[in-house]
Amino acid sequence: MRRRFWLIAILVLFLLRPGAGLAHDVQPAYLEVQQTDATHLGVTWKVPARTALNLLSVAFPPEWKIASGPVDASTPDNLLTRWVLICPAGGLDGHRLGVNGLADVPADVMVRVVRLDGVATMTRLNPTMTSFVIAPEAGFAYLAMTYTRLGIEHILTGVDHLLFVLGLMLIVKNRWVLLKTITAFTIAHSLTLAVATLGYASAPVNPLFAAIALSIFFLGPEIVRKKRGGTSLTIEHPWVIAFIFGLVHGFGFASGLTALGLTHREIPPALLLFNVGVEIGQLVFVGIILALEKSYRVLDVHWSQWAQWIPAYAIGSLGAFWTIQRVAILLGVIR
Repeated sequence: MRRRFWLIAILVLFLLRPGAGLAHDVQPAYLEVQQTDATHLGVTWKVPARTALNLLSVAFPPEWKIASGPVDASTPDNLLTRWVLICPAGGLDGHRLGVNGLADVPADVMVRVVRLDGVATMTRLNPTMTSFVIAPEAGFAYLAMTYTRLGIEHILTGVDHLLFVLGLMLIVKNRWVLLKTITAFTIAHSLTLAVATLGYASAPVNPLFAAIALSIFFLGPEIVRKKRGGTSLTIEHPWVIAFIFGLVHGFGFASGLTALGLTHREIPPALLLFNVGVEIGQLVFVGIILALEKSYRVLDVHWSQWAQWIPAYAIGSLGAFWTIQRVAILLGVIR
């Protein structure tokens, strides 16, 4: 266990990241432009409530005129605005569409443009690309890159998920058992990701985030028990716990995909590519951890006895804090 003190460095980096406590709560903003006839467009703008994304606004092309709206259709979880716009005859291609304020907010905006014939294109905006010129349907390579990258970024910015994986790695020493544990977690969250994205099941947002936080809090005492030579179901069969909590985390992953408002035709490829991105991100994280472990073993680095307890108590304390925070939100004590 001594050689795994290097995990503290990674843990501290996560704790120091701006907005780390948000974890899975952060979803991309979503803008949809749907052509309803030769000159009229229906526009929907959705951003998660209680985040910096509510400071953003849509930058319409100057040649588009507002026919009606904005109409507020917000829910407790999302700020939702709709317009009907008039676009000059000649189609959508060549018009520049963007988002005001995006350069100052570390977030993504997924823009979906649906033409009159039903053909849809998806574009991803971010602080370095705050607008784009509407063009004909993007090729499969562009869509594959967009959804895969979204999956990678969703997991690598999901601190709660990575802390759960980190906790599992602190409990499991045997590489074969670790492989089974990570595989069980992958299968579980892939199942619920698919089920939620396809619309067969859903989980309320606030209870879901509380459950994800609880999964991290749960691992803290288990890491301490393992270090003291104790045993439990988690220690003896970590893949079982990984599978159970993986089902919960999968619903968290789905929040990053269901927010895009995809059609039934678009869901299967988007789901596959997004999940591929999630798995790539997870493998990168696990690979970095194992590489660091090996490097410290080769360098024969030693740490003081007291320092070896920091990872367990840091993970447990952060999990407890998030659990209390999210239960308080669930109960309406804080907003």
